[in-house]
Amino acid sequence: MLYTQQSFLVAGLSRSGVAAGEYLVSRGAKVSVYDDVEDENVRAAADRLSKIGCTPVKKEGLEEAIARCDILVLSPGIPVDHPLPVAFKRAGKRIIGEAELGAMNLRCPSVAVTGTNGKTTTVAMLEGIFRTAGKKALACGNVGRPLTSCLHELGEDGLAVLEISSFQLETLYSLRPHVAVVLNVTEDHLNRHYNMENYIYLKSRLLKNSAESEYAVLNYDDPIVRGFAEKTKAKIVWFSLRERVEGAYLQDDCFCWYGERLFPAGDLPLEGEHNRANALAAIAAAKLMGTDNASIRTALKNFRGVKHRLEKVGELNGITFIDDSKATNVDSAIKAVGSVKGESVLLLGGKDKGYSYEPLFDAIKDSGVVHAVIYGENAFRILNAALKKGFSAVTLCRPFDLAVRVAYLTAVKGQNVLLSPASASFDAFTSYEERGKRFCEMLELLKSEAGNALSVPKEATVEEDE
Repeated sequence: MLYTQQSFLVAGLSRSGVAAGEYLVSRGAKVSVYDDVEDENVRAAADRLSKIGCTPVKKEGLEEAIARCDILVLSPGIPVDHPLPVAFKRAGKRIIGEAELGAMNLRCPSVAVTGTNGKTTTVAMLEGIFRTAGKKALACGNVGRPLTSCLHELGEDGLAVLEISSFQLETLYSLRPHVAVVLNVTEDHLNRHYNMENYIYLKSRLLKNSAESEYAVLNYDDPIVRGFAEKTKAKIVWFSLRERVEGAYLQDDCFCWYGERLFPAGDLPLEGEHNRANALAAIAAAKLMGTDNASIRTALKNFRGVKHRLEKVGELNGITFIDDSKATNVDSAIKAVGSVKGESVLLLGGKDKGYSYEPLFDAIKDSGVVHAVIYGENAFRILNAALKKGFSAVTLCRPFDLAVRVAYLTAVKGQNVLLSPASASFDAFTSYEERGKRFCEMLELLKSEAGNALSVPKEATVEEDE
């Protein structure tokens, strides 16, 4: 691609859009930038890009920009059936994502991870393993930094550890990782992808470019993922919690690799079977990249998890606050309530993603959840699911801040307040990170109030908020 002779329209000015704009300008391209949203963050991003040579586009100038620009760079938050990419497609023009722009210019080897849940944890594990082994590894993609902002630092001797979402896979065509990892596929993003068939297809696309010289690390315990073995030319390596497979597995409570015992599973600091599965996937990918056993053992034994994923953020009056804001779907929340020790008051809610919440309440019945505080845009859908499943220990409380306060007032000493929303954050926040940060801020506020004797007495009754 000859950047100096082509004109680009970057749509969506979140982290990936800003990174794409900056990268294209650095290559000498003509760049216009646009976002449907007009808030303070978008204006700041547009101003920042304008200062380096990008041309901000207003809604009234969009038609002219579509006619003028050769290529649309779509941020993952914008679906491919949005009017803007539809207009580019009708005009016979190219549409790519920020991740595709990065993949086209990536000069070093890569390991790519996708799946409904566990992507960020597995990528963080792999980054830690590779760095322990002395490799210049960078976690990027859907986690942390966009790929285009890491290209210079990675160079030719780095190792890109990529988290790839289904949103990115909509516009990702040329990525060819040496190791592609698929963790699991369960219901998620059906409001965007319409049905499970589309969602499954998108997840399988991570493997489409893999040749016989590459590897696909697949979850043997997930029947959907197991079926992906028929959709790739790559060499298949499995990981499993239940079976002795050709790859990584558990045996006698030890992590194993092709018959070799690496270390006891109890040495992994993270709790829950899902985290053991993530560790097995990381072990398989690391071994396929030639990593020594000592580096794998050291990194995983010292791994303390990622922010906003079952993170114990503090305690107040004997009540532990756990931030699991990253649990943006039902399956992730089910794993959370199944792995947290002790009794919990659960915070649920946010923006609906199109799936049923009833399986969550089936799981809650067999967990330590004693009460659920339901908030957010989808509160009534979650409440309806709870009542259908006979779970009546609920409080409906729409604003997030008040919901955190109510959860604290409902909990008693020795219990947890667990934020594991089973929902997207976009009804009230820009990201799950912002939601998790606000949860932590509410804890600090409650601590301050308790210190000043201003909080509501613990024995007070909290009425449903209308």
